[in-house]
Amino acid sequence: MTSVFKAWQCIGCGRIDGPQTCIGICQDRKAEFVYAAEYRSVAAELDILRDRERQLHELARQLACTTPREDSWEASYRHFQDEARKLLAAPPAKARDG
Repeated sequence: MTSVFKAWQCIGCGRIDGPQTCIGICQDRKAEFVYAAEYRSVAAELDILRDRERQLHELARQLACTTPREDSWEASYRHFQDEARKLLAAPPAKARDG
């Protein structure tokens, strides 16, 4: 997890200032910030998507590396279809609080 920078934000204009005393050499520069809660929410969604991608990748790997016996290719094919349907139908895992 990334560390969070604590700062003051003006409720009028939105200006953000760090909690330090100015020593007279400051220069204002454009910067982009996001709220920590929004970042954590997006990071949790990304974790869910990465897990889903890992599951689908594993299924694709199994399909690519499996050679069914000549008389059982249809059963193998149907098994992989069922596994793919389960993955696609499953609701996404819940985001971890963090």
